[in-house]
Amino acid sequence: MGLQGPSGSGKTMSALLIAYGLTNDWTKIAVIDTENRSSELYAHMGNFLVLHLNAPFSPERYTQAIQICEGSGIEVIIIDSTSHEWNGQGGILEVHGNMVGNSFTNWSKLTPRHNSFINTILQSSSHIICTIRSKTEYVLSEKNGKQVPEKIGLMGIQREGLDFELTLVLEIDIKHHATATKDRTGLFMGKPEFTITAETGTEILNWCSSGISSEAVQEMIQRSGDMKTLREVFNSHPEFQLLLNHEFQAKKQELEKPKPNGNTFKTKENGISK
Repeated sequence: MGLQGPSGSGKTMSALLIAYGLTNDWTKIAVIDTENRSSELYAHMGNFLVLHLNAPFSPERYTQAIQICEGSGIEVIIIDSTSHEWNGQGGILEVHGNMVGNSFTNWSKLTPRHNSFINTILQSSSHIICTIRSKTEYVLSEKNGKQVPEKIGLMGIQREGLDFELTLVLEIDIKHHATATKDRTGLFMGKPEFTITAETGTEILNWCSSGISSEAVQEMIQRSGDMKTLREVFNSHPEFQLLLNHEFQAKKQELEKPKPNGNTFKTKENGISK
């Protein structure tokens, strides 16, 4: 999963809370820390492990760090943050900027390296929480009759499309409120903003144990041959009712659409109905 937000939004603490909810054991949690030991500010929360990763922030060094955590029996790996792999010292963008030759052709050498890092995350046997920095911008908002600047998060600092690879992405604002921008679990999409706690991790763990994904429910919708079956799918999975509302409604209209009578005779030819 991904936790995305501007500096100061609480990504690291939120990741640790979710991780504890997933494991209920601080010693099974490891932070791959690229943020100059910032994770140590939360040492009071529990006895989690830290792997310090310094520059250069190449995708291969991230991959190696993940593999070290996996080999140590870690159940939840927090990568804090993945943004350095893309836009940090020794990251993909810096390497690309220093390459000579055709800029477009050079991407063919770097894209496989980045994809290998992403695949390591996707194929990991551990839960992985990626924190993603957001580009920040200030807007004026009214408070007590005065205009005051407020920091907001914008696009995440990572290669475009990373969110498509993740199961769940939560956007955290500067007030520590989270909303889902990508949710294949059906737990958070369309729900009011909330503050992340350890119970958030427990909810995700329960979903992982259920073995039901939005894709599986979508397939069940498409296989429904009558309204009774469709209603059973709808009522059995309330967590997906909002997320898959369009699919439910489309299938409902399809099932309710009158079917043409195959015995209706529309034309005659030589006195014989056709």
